Amino acid sequence: MDLTGILSISGYSGLFKLIKQTKAGFIVESLFDQKRMQAFASSKISTLEDIAIFTETGEIHFKKVIRTIFEQENGKQLSLSAKSSNEELKVFFEKVVPDYDREKVYVSDIKKVVIWYNLLVEKGLVDLEEDKENEKEEEKDPEEGDKAIKNVEKSEGLDKEEDKPVKKERKKAVKKTDKSEE
Repeated sequence: MDLTGILSISGYSGLFKLIKQTKAGFIVESLFDQKRMQAFASSKISTLEDIAIFTETGEIHFKKVIRTIFEQENGKQLSLSAKSSNEELKVFFEKVVPDYDREKVYVSDIKKVVIWYNLLVEKGLVDLEEDKENEKEEEKDPEEGDKAIKNVEKSEGLDKEEDKPVKKERKKAVKKTDKSEE
């Protein structure tokens, strides 16, 4: 599940898919009605990958919350909606994230999670199999990244041992002046 291209824009309801970056901002497409619009750089834009929920011990990434809901609901949309009572929403969210910070996470935040989850499931953007494959690849060969870094260092001319640029020998032109000739 790759949420880096899915955006939340302050002042607009729903979620947006990043289409293209422009000089003044971004071209985005609404996941709800597939209409395109320009989101200016001055707008408050967040990717779902960067959003986190406050907990008593720190914070939990939105992606993990979505994964938990998906597993609890067996991949189906929630029966809750943004119009559900505040108590229903709080009870639901307590099941999903038992240690969420009740002072910092408002009911409006829980409503966004419910709306966004339902929209992501409806559009088929929640894929746990893809996440499991990515986790297995990372666990499978952690040295693969080290090999790639070493290859980059070689191609950039970095010395393996000292991580300093390799200095190439240059012949310096020495200008000789003979004071005795003058």
